Amino acid sequence: MQGDALNLAAAAGSGARRGLPHALQALRAIVVRELLKFSQQTGRLVSALVRPLLWLAVFAAGFRNVFGVAIVEPYDTYIPYDVYIAPGLIGMVLLFNGMQSSLAMVYDREMGLMRLLLTAPLPRAWLLFCKLCATALLSVLQALAFVVVALLIGTELPVFSWSVLHALLALLGGALMLGALGLLLSVHIKQLENFAGTMNFVIFPMYFMSTALYPLWKLQESGAEWVYQLARFNPFTHAVEWIRFALYGKDPGLAPWVVLGCLALFFGLACWGYDPQRGFGGLTKRGGGPA
Repeated sequence: MQGDALNLAAAAGSGARRGLPHALQALRAIVVRELLKFSQQTGRLVSALVRPLLWLAVFAAGFRNVFGVAIVEPYDTYIPYDVYIAPGLIGMVLLFNGMQSSLAMVYDREMGLMRLLLTAPLPRAWLLFCKLCATALLSVLQALAFVVVALLIGTELPVFSWSVLHALLALLGGALMLGALGLLLSVHIKQLENFAGTMNFVIFPMYFMSTALYPLWKLQESGAEWVYQLARFNPFTHAVEWIRFALYGKDPGLAPWVVLGCLALFFGLACWGYDPQRGFGGLTKRGGGPA
């Protein structure tokens, strides 16, 4: 009996070893597909960079000395406005790409591509996680491209220090969380036509009710208590603050835990609610196929 148990355990271990390369191969295939698709959409990279660069070059120029009157954590001295909003604009790149991934997921589901992908002999959660990793990788690459351009136009960022490693980790965490949010939204967006309205309802409140453009104490000082409270509990606020504090080598406090907790929550809900039968595959099954 003991020998049979050992043989069964060895067989299970062998199956797990066979399963791991298969899972990693699926991860590589999905990530490469998304990278190749992105490389053929040069307009997507341009639009991802133009939006935050306009804010940096135009909006920040008008308010350049707004925060020169006070020292704001994690900064040790007076800072111009473009330096303050740079982490928020990095977060903007992550946010918009995460929402863009939601559109791609809805499109793939409508065309039946996700239904085909999920026929692979792998757990649904793993395949959705592979899509999430591909989205996060694209988000980080676009954010790094924005940082390079921001440095070239004169924004002072401490990118030549060891703290940049923590900042890269914060970038990845924020990209995964916002990608998981996009994945969750794709569960509830029934048709492509509904995408723009849903995204506007999510992106703009999440961005403007955060610390991306102004610190929390400014909101509280202005008397907008309800905006202050919403910004405090906004997951995007914590993603931006994690990037900001990590970039300057300071302790981000609870921000990483909030980001990782929201990542687990959003991804779990997305896996629980995702239905690949919607879209082209579901339509064919309901009415288009033979009886």
